[in-house]
Amino acid sequence: MLDLFGFSNDPAVNLLPCDGEVHYYGKLMTPAQANEYYTELMSNIAWENDQAIIFGKRIITKRKVAWYGDNPFQYTYSKITKHALPWTPALKELKEMAEKESGESYNSCLLNLYHTGEEGMAWHSDGEKDLKKNGAIASLSFGAERKFAFKHKKSAELVNVFLEHGSLLVMKGETQTHWLHRLPPTTKINSPRVNLTFRTIVG
Repeated sequence: MLDLFGFSNDPAVNLLPCDGEVHYYGKLMTPAQANEYYTELMSNIAWENDQAIIFGKRIITKRKVAWYGDNPFQYTYSKITKHALPWTPALKELKEMAEKESGESYNSCLLNLYHTGEEGMAWHSDGEKDLKKNGAIASLSFGAERKFAFKHKKSAELVNVFLEHGSLLVMKGETQTHWLHRLPPTTKINSPRVNLTFRTIVG
């Protein structure tokens, strides 16, 4: 297992040993700017409790989500379809920041709000048919700093990275084909985290 805590925030470095690309850019802004965006996102996003259909039963999560985009895109995961809302000014600024840093373009954003460390995300890959195949996904983090984990689908090799307040992580190439990722729950964190994943919807 590779733990990448205190490692170089050099975006040229691929954090994965094989079968994909993950680049960590570190903090893109000052703590004051990150705090401003965090407050804005907590206050002015149309948050809703997430839903999933599991074994035919509708599950409502504590975690909240929101979906924004260039157009009212439909996005289906866990057998639930969402329709994108128009960008807020803050989301547009953050999208442009992620595009400038990563050299990629995005047309939508899935936001997650984790109220405490006890809320997380199970192992999964973002391979929904609505997403551009092998397209880049830019992940901006605000609030509580949390561990983020990758696991290779065949070898089960693990890579962990610590996502800081105001930081950017980009997944691209064949990452979603060969790797799972998750946000492990923890009882040590009692404050919220907001995560924005900018992505490209096709069709």
